[in-house]
Amino acid sequence: MSYPSLDTSRAAAAVAHVRNLARGQRIDPSWRVTVHFHPDRLVDDMTILRAMATDGRYRSQFETGTSNGGLSCHTGGDRWRWESRLFGGAYDDAPPAARPVYGSLNHRHRPAGGSPRFGSAHLRLNVATLARTTFCYPDSVFEPVEVGTADRCALADLADADDKEPLDDYVEAHVHGGVVLARDVEALVLDPCFRDTEVEADAHLLGVPVQWHHGFRARIDDIAAHPGYRGPDIVVAAALIAREGILDARIIGAAVREGLFDEQSLKRVWHCTARFGHPDIRP
Repeated sequence: MSYPSLDTSRAAAAVAHVRNLARGQRIDPSWRVTVHFHPDRLVDDMTILRAMATDGRYRSQFETGTSNGGLSCHTGGDRWRWESRLFGGAYDDAPPAARPVYGSLNHRHRPAGGSPRFGSAHLRLNVATLARTTFCYPDSVFEPVEVGTADRCALADLADADDKEPLDDYVEAHVHGGVVLARDVEALVLDPCFRDTEVEADAHLLGVPVQWHHGFRARIDDIAAHPGYRGPDIVVAAALIAREGILDARIIGAAVREGLFDEQSLKRVWHCTARFGHPDIRP
């Protein structure tokens, strides 16, 4: 299998720029970067897992034009501008495939990964990728000044001391030089709602170990008890797509494919499910 030729000089320049601004100590080598996504979504009329298996790598939002966070991945857009500032202009004229892949530093060893707000599944990257990963806190949408690299990082302490709500308390990670499945991935970790489904079958096409976390299931009553979290309209959407009063990643994904609500609304339904859900809930 062949992979796109990536400009490693850009990656090296970006990491060096961040290292010059970073402070702190070397991170714990047991920490891992997790790259989150929804495993039942489509990319170019193909399931994302099949697309990954075909490509042999994970593609960034600059390539796919999709995102589970903000989407401004075009020249001059917010994401482009944030990257220009964070990485000293290393990617200003770079092709999409050369740009970094976003994830989070799972310094708390959470089974569902470092930032489940961005997806129920994640790729857990191996220790070798840490050397070419940069970090910031908080999320780059806030244009942070606190940055880090694997050998100079104080961001975990900052995140742990901050009083952010559970879906927003992650340390953002940027993997430079691409994420190639066979080279960089320890495991694909899925929500158990996808057991015995097409998602599980597709997962085994990636050629990496498939593991499961505790899962997120939420009662609509628990979501409705917090209308201010993502808005009353999101509670209404959640109630309409729930099955027997229950929501999980598989149910929300089916609603996305059926076009029952716009994807931004259903993204917020997922936020509610991840925030208020528990693995022991049953219909």
